Amino acid sequence: MKFTERLTKGWNAFLNKDPTRYSYYSGTGSTTNPGTTRFARARDQSIVDAIYNRIAMDCASIDIVHCRLDENERFKEKIVGPLLNCLELEPNLDQTARQFRQDAVLSMFDWGSIAILPIETNDDEMDPNDVKNYEQTIPVSNMRVGRVKEWKPNEILVDVYNEWTGEHEDLWCSKRAVCIIQNPFYDIMNRPNSAITRLKNKLRLSDIIDEESASNKFNMIIQMPYSIKTDGKRASADKRIRDLESQLTENKYGIGYIDATEKIIQLNRALDNHILEAIEYYTNLVYSQFGITPEIMNGTAEDTVMNNYYSRTIEPILAAICDEMKRKFLSKTARTQRQSIEFFRDPFKLIPVSQLPEIVDKFTRNEVMTTNEVRQVIGMKPSKDPRADELRNKNLSEAKGEQHIDVEGNDITEGYAEAGNNPQEN
Repeated sequence: MKFTERLTKGWNAFLNKDPTRYSYYSGTGSTTNPGTTRFARARDQSIVDAIYNRIAMDCASIDIVHCRLDENERFKEKIVGPLLNCLELEPNLDQTARQFRQDAVLSMFDWGSIAILPIETNDDEMDPNDVKNYEQTIPVSNMRVGRVKEWKPNEILVDVYNEWTGEHEDLWCSKRAVCIIQNPFYDIMNRPNSAITRLKNKLRLSDIIDEESASNKFNMIIQMPYSIKTDGKRASADKRIRDLESQLTENKYGIGYIDATEKIIQLNRALDNHILEAIEYYTNLVYSQFGITPEIMNGTAEDTVMNNYYSRTIEPILAAICDEMKRKFLSKTARTQRQSIEFFRDPFKLIPVSQLPEIVDKFTRNEVMTTNEVRQVIGMKPSKDPRADELRNKNLSEAKGEQHIDVEGNDITEGYAEAGNNPQEN
């Protein structure tokens, strides 16, 4: 492009902006992203946070889609629209779909329950909070995670981030139009006497003891050469301690002196309070209640352990989210048309490369997957060969005059003949 064309047609992020765009109020500024998760209380940087983050990341790695099912309640196709765009790509201005799922799970763990609000819809005349319009499917084009602050019979007060003002605001929303998701592990996470709460308390006590042991304290006793039973002798002993403190603090090298008749007893060992044993006990208890093992946390768990973890821990969380979205975002008419919101996990993620060829052979030979579907799973481009889209056992010879049908039910026999694969010509 010539220099003159670059000046007339080009665009620069700094030079071509309207200088008057900052003349109006554009919202509250912040050094951090205010749209990220705001937790209800201070969180501990401990094993509890590690467990929460591990589960949230695994939940976020599983896709949630707006789809259509067949008559046997099986996945048929995705329904392209604003709701699918929110679930798969961009739920709001600040988050991707994966970040949104992780945000929802972490917030649910911390608060006990969350609200997923439809902030914007594609229909200007439709208010999601208007119960009269509930028979229509809500065309959600923007959604956010909010914290439920107050409950009423038909409404809830939700603290949600406003991306236009840059601040969190409280909104009264109808229960019929907002997804209210309760934590499936509420009893072991959010109850006052739950295992997680007790583990947090033990960890907090352990941190306090560590801070005291690491503070600038000598933990010693000075034996005075006289009895301190009277008030005067105690005041003299206190004055002697203050004198010794001033010697140690004011001296450049922290050196002090004592009388020849005085004796110092160093307390170099703390009493055993069994906190470490209690922390280990509650950590193992939390692991067992969540279906988690140390191998899952460090990434060395076997396939059977991971499958048990996904079925006992991840599946209830995603099922709670999908069921509530299906109930609130899809009308009765849409559900009658077999529309649904489902989550799908890729089973090949846990399979090592050494076992993949054998599994692929079994899937194609038993007509479970086509060649192109297998190539897509392992990250290869689909083949243009018509046989690659055919669901059949490639190890069996073709019968003469056999009709070839792909996975979508289309007749591709003519394509076989054009490619020179017609057995009648051989």
